[in-house]
Amino acid sequence: MATLLKRGWWVLLARGVAAVLFGVIALVWPRLTVATLVLYFGVFALVDGVSDVIGSIINRKEDKHWWLAVLRGLAGSATGILVLVWPQLTGLLLLFIIAARALVTGIFDIIMATRLRKEIEGELLLILGGLLSVLFGLIAFVRPGAGALAVITLIASYAIFIGVILIILAFRMRGWGKELDKVGAR
Repeated sequence: MATLLKRGWWVLLARGVAAVLFGVIALVWPRLTVATLVLYFGVFALVDGVSDVIGSIINRKEDKHWWLAVLRGLAGSATGILVLVWPQLTGLLLLFIIAARALVTGIFDIIMATRLRKEIEGELLLILGGLLSVLFGLIAFVRPGAGALAVITLIASYAIFIGVILIILAFRMRGWGKELDKVGAR
């Protein structure tokens, strides 16, 4: 478990930094064209998904539920590739793709957190992030006509919030790995 915590923390850090950068860019330039927002989101989803896949494969020997992160990563990567291959997507379709991704990744985050409850403390951050992702996805499906600027602000705020949670969780994981090393060294 110590190896998993020491090796895997950077995956959450990379995902968190990518989410925060995406959110800040969207807030700083709220009047970006839909094509530019599509490009930024596609790159973000691809980096997030690839990070999940790589991190879970690297840690597959230490984590018996590694395949959940692979599935989550594949969903994110597929979303990123889809968005980058078809950049002419409309804003509404982009919103639905983002909402679907938030629902799927949120559900996987909740499942992973409940499975990790016996192994780590602070899994509530991952559950909170998963619940927020599911909530965001549902709201985006139910109220898509809120207007482009409001949608961009909502997406950016969501990305920053989730990114900060992932960054905090990454450094906690790193600390847990060091603590386990100290206990094991005795």
